[in-house]
Amino acid sequence: MKINPAQLSSDPIELNSSGTDRVGILQNNRRKMIVCVAVVGHQNNPLYIQSFTEAEDALKLHHIVHCSLDVIDERVNNPSKSGTTLNEAFLGLLYPPLNYKVYGYLTNTKVKFIMVTTDLDVRDTDVRSFFRKFHAAYVDAVSNPFHVPGKKITSRTFSESVTNIVTSYSFN
Repeated sequence: MKINPAQLSSDPIELNSSGTDRVGILQNNRRKMIVCVAVVGHQNNPLYIQSFTEAEDALKLHHIVHCSLDVIDERVNNPSKSGTTLNEAFLGLLYPPLNYKVYGYLTNTKVKFIMVTTDLDVRDTDVRSFFRKFHAAYVDAVSNPFHVPGKKITSRTFSESVTNIVTSYSFN
């Protein structure tokens, strides 16, 4: 069935030359993904932070990561209010700023992992799996005899591992 071009102008859905609606194409092209990851030391000193977006969003994401440290401290210091047990590493959803979700993970050495994603309906099992892989990459990086504990992680191998983990968890 052919579409009459005169009907297109009155139709509220805008169509492209192939006859599909542009809104659907834009929604399909918008990938739900991890936009920032961070490793923060036990004294809230940043050890590693990486944004996977444009440069102008990086400052906003750094601010979101910084704000999430207060939420982590609140959950760790008041476990009865948050429902988190002290022996559980996965802290879950920390807080949902506009257009993002922030998840946290706490190691036994009080090192914090933070992930910011644009996927607003991600499953906890996927996030837990991501943090397990991210934690393993971190352990490999700090096991390097040349790494100074408590200092920023500057390993190129760690950065490449993190990038590979993040791209494998781009939620569609």
